[in-house]
Amino acid sequence: MVIIITMPRKPFKTLEARACQAARHSKRREVIFEVLNSGHSHLNAEEVHHEARKRLPGIGIATVYRALKFLCGCGQASEFIPADGVARYEPGGSRAHHDHLICTSCGRFIEAVDPAIERLQEKLAARHGFKPTRHKLEIYGICAGCAGK
Repeated sequence: MVIIITMPRKPFKTLEARACQAARHSKRREVIFEVLNSGHSHLNAEEVHHEARKRLPGIGIATVYRALKFLCGCGQASEFIPADGVARYEPGGSRAHHDHLICTSCGRFIEAVDPAIERLQEKLAARHGFKPTRHKLEIYGICAGCAGK
């Protein structure tokens, strides 16, 4: 189990965050952001590229990787890496919070929310005098389908 608690990107106080706010408007970045928010969830960079090319022919894969890195750095996208090692992306902050259960055998991932775990994480943070603003929980193991094989 990996628990990562990160600080928010707002208000813009760090150099990286200020760079996000001051970044020049980019049609390519806007298209990539639209793809992430289109309802397709957990897309890898190749899938984002494929969908983005439908909207903006000629967009390059390197542009997609740069834009995804930028969007993740600004908190507008979130990255997670399942068992297959291929990074997946989803919109950051716009969807309801959820955690991921990731099968290390087949790579399947399940979105999950458990109020008891959320309360436990809040207690853990409070015990250490920490005020979390967001977090990401990924649990790695074997899914029911693989366990039955």
